[in-house]
Amino acid sequence: MTPSIALRLTHALSPAHRERLLHTAREVELPSGARLFEEGGHADRFWIVREGTVALDLHVPGHRTPVIETVGTGDLVGWSWLFAPYVWQLGACTMTRVTAYEFDATAVRLLCADDAEFGRDIAVWLGRVLSQRLSAARTRLVDLYGAPAGGDTR
Repeated sequence: MTPSIALRLTHALSPAHRERLLHTAREVELPSGARLFEEGGHADRFWIVREGTVALDLHVPGHRTPVIETVGTGDLVGWSWLFAPYVWQLGACTMTRVTAYEFDATAVRLLCADDAEFGRDIAVWLGRVLSQRLSAARTRLVDLYGAPAGGDTR
């Protein structure tokens, strides 16, 4: 499933807020197969993919870990850093070589606290991403493991 273009940073934030956020970034290069984070770990950073592909996965007890969604250029990797207790809700692994902007979560949360408008825009952006990721997770899990009990396929 391809995320909506509106979820991408270039469309989600005003130019001024985008520049303010990017000012805090550092550029990173990650090899194929690099584990960015594990579900349940401390969410202390996030990434915006410049080039490459990242698989988001979810632990399902008794089953292999399925890929929930694949994200790429312009997409956000990681949203759990904004919401206490700052614990990853998914896992992530690079599928190809990835170049990305990496952000320190604490630094960005401080920017959000210092500028309410900036913070609101970041929260709305992440809320949209979160909504889309939850929908993708539900769809993928139903695809993998069948309809819920009682045949409800909503």
